[in-house]
Amino acid sequence: MPIYEYKCPKCGHFEVEQPITAAALETCPKCGKPVKKLISRSTVIFKGSGFYVTDNRKPGDKAKPSGDGDSGSDSKTSKPAAGA
Repeated sequence: MPIYEYKCPKCGHFEVEQPITAAALETCPKCGKPVKKLISRSTVIFKGSGFYVTDNRKPGDKAKPSGDGDSGSDSKTSKPAAGA
């Protein structure tokens, strides 16, 4: 569940764990004053393998050069679209 950060003018900053579908808090749970929802940085944690090119290769596989021409997206070899 995501953690949201709020700011109360009396109590200061606090965090609340809420479902994404829950409405934002309007009042401070401690003093009852109106609160403002803050925008915080998110944290990303990568667990397991497969996030890097080297993680999902079998031993002995070699990297393909990036300019080998297999993609066909090179502007020198591509043909113009029909009707252009």
